[in-house]
Amino acid sequence: MNKQEFQQKLESGKPLVVDFWAPWCGPCKMTKPILDRLGMEFTEDVEFLPINADDSRDIIEHYRVFGIPTVVAIRDGKEVARLTGAQNEVGYRAVFEALAQGKEVKVSMSQFDRTLRLGAGALFIMIGVSNNNWIVAGIGGILAFMGIYDRCPIWNALTRSLKRK
Repeated sequence: MNKQEFQQKLESGKPLVVDFWAPWCGPCKMTKPILDRLGMEFTEDVEFLPINADDSRDIIEHYRVFGIPTVVAIRDGKEVARLTGAQNEVGYRAVFEALAQGKEVKVSMSQFDRTLRLGAGALFIMIGVSNNNWIVAGIGGILAFMGIYDRCPIWNALTRSLKRK
């Protein structure tokens, strides 16, 4: 697909879910059936567009896609969400449903990701404190925060106010 064809899809008025994939990509092969099924399910409200990364370098560069699979949600010509790496059906479905209903696209992290981030953060904090290495402890704090930031009311209020400006 070239940039002009892609621009025509953007101007169609429908929200768009773009799947950047490649035939040699293992995770892409796992997510393709899920995305194809969701694309068919939401065909009335959302347009699903798979783009082969090997054949569309100009679009890949425009959207700064550095890893595949990457799914980009577009509404009114603007990117509203991005998922990089293989996701489960729940995450992809949340994108399609939010676009179809005209709501804000919000994908929550899996329980595994949350636990991994919190555990790694706690480990770094313990190592940093026990060795009086506050840089390592600080990194642990950041890692732990990455496990809960989507549930933090202060963070949500701050990001909402920044989005408005």
